[in-house]
Amino acid sequence: MPTLLLGTKNAGKIREIRALLADLQLELLTWQECPFPEIAEDGLSCQENALKKARQISAKTGLAVLADDAGLEVAALGGAPGVLSARYSGAPAGEERDEQNIAKLLQNLAGVTDRLARFVCVMVLHWPEGRELIATGELRGRIAERPRGQNGFGYDPVFIPENYRRTLGELGPAVKNSISHRRRALEQLKAALKSGA
Repeated sequence: MPTLLLGTKNAGKIREIRALLADLQLELLTWQECPFPEIAEDGLSCQENALKKARQISAKTGLAVLADDAGLEVAALGGAPGVLSARYSGAPAGEERDEQNIAKLLQNLAGVTDRLARFVCVMVLHWPEGRELIATGELRGRIAERPRGQNGFGYDPVFIPENYRRTLGELGPAVKNSISHRRRALEQLKAALKSGA
């Protein structure tokens, strides 16, 4: 059974990716089983960050690595927070950071009627010998006026997907995992793997 190291320390992402890859015959490892250092996300795009994480973690561990970077892009804010989504408020990592990021986003959208937004996820599957697959997934929607729901992480409590009336935080993990930007990127990677890429 092939081994794949998930190149993230984000518990929410680990849960989502495990669920989305459950149908593949893979041994999925996380940083708990195979420790790796924090990789600075200092790229100018999600793709740059995902490539950097996958390559550096693979070089340090000698394993195939699946890494991603995702961002929320709000049209009325010129695409912000974008690649800085996780660090938008400037708060240190921790449970409160999500709340502070959401507070800053809603403050910046106060009085704004155009609340169209999209989540973008870039996934990179990197093997130690240098082979790589890159996939991008997107989920369109809009930003709610206030946080709603307790599920998920990040901006889920304020993101209403297209064709839905509830936020990802209200919809729960089963619905989110069926429509998410992360799922769409992973489905592309899975299709490439099944076709022998």
